[in-house]
Amino acid sequence: MVWTTTMHVIVVGCGRVGSGLSFALETAGHTVALIDKSAKAFRRLDPAYVGAKLVGLGFDRDTLVEAGAERADAFASVTSGDNSNILSARIAKETFEIASVVARIYDPRRAEIYQRLGISTVATVAWTTDQILHRLLPGRPPIWTDQSGNLRLVERNLPLSWAGHRLSDLNEGDRFRLVAVSRAGQARLASPEVIGQEGDVLHLMIRSDAAADVEARLSKTPQGGH
Repeated sequence: MVWTTTMHVIVVGCGRVGSGLSFALETAGHTVALIDKSAKAFRRLDPAYVGAKLVGLGFDRDTLVEAGAERADAFASVTSGDNSNILSARIAKETFEIASVVARIYDPRRAEIYQRLGISTVATVAWTTDQILHRLLPGRPPIWTDQSGNLRLVERNLPLSWAGHRLSDLNEGDRFRLVAVSRAGQARLASPEVIGQEGDVLHLMIRSDAAADVEARLSKTPQGGH
């Protein structure tokens, strides 16, 4: 799946972040279902927004089904409450098995809990629409590109199929290489012995002509254990 693939995304919370995120996703060509407990919140939306608007709670199963959770590719909970965000994110991840789930967090001490559940987080102090888009959509743009355009640093969520496997098996010569792993909110350089854990975020250095190969390697179930 790449950046240009059309996805169905559910956004919970129509505050400043949620309204801007929903419109940005729709502008990028994705379908969006926006949930908020108050109908008045939808007044914040850009008038050009045409996606679904549902009054309800992000952790209510019936509301999520109506929003298209059974076919959703991504989910972001960006309300003003950590508890509702984590509950909504857990239901999206565990009940509906939505592949990409992101939650807004006010208390950084809870980041480790989210990471262990395989949920990406962004702290309020660092929150921007660009950051949520970067974490939410697979095949996202590189974090850094060298001046020649030959090398890129990209960030990917560890697929569940790679949990329990040696991450050095992701490497392919001089085409792409794992350089660091973020786990429970802490980044560390990738050693040859590091074993993948659910919730890991991978930082890979890749050649510009190897982007498709990286996605193929990540989607392939590794052979054997560690």
